[in-house]
Amino acid sequence: MAHHRPKPDDRSDNVEKLQDMVQNTIENIEKAEETMQFASPEEREKIAEKNKRREEAIAAMRAEIKDEAAARENGYR
Repeated sequence: MAHHRPKPDDRSDNVEKLQDMVQNTIENIEKAEETMQFASPEEREKIAEKNKRREEAIAAMRAEIKDEAAARENGYR
């Protein structure tokens, strides 16, 4: 059996990946809000709840972006 070495932790593009994730999540919120006009009251409630979770995820991702940017400036120590 071959021995597999773990890949080194490459954090060099984490900020960019997180920024893309934030942008994609914002777009998903906007698309969901557009579909709400055609949704039943129950579906609207589910969409609103999901968008609230998306907003919370965005806040967490933005905090992680700040952490990663600071780590990048400090040389990932």
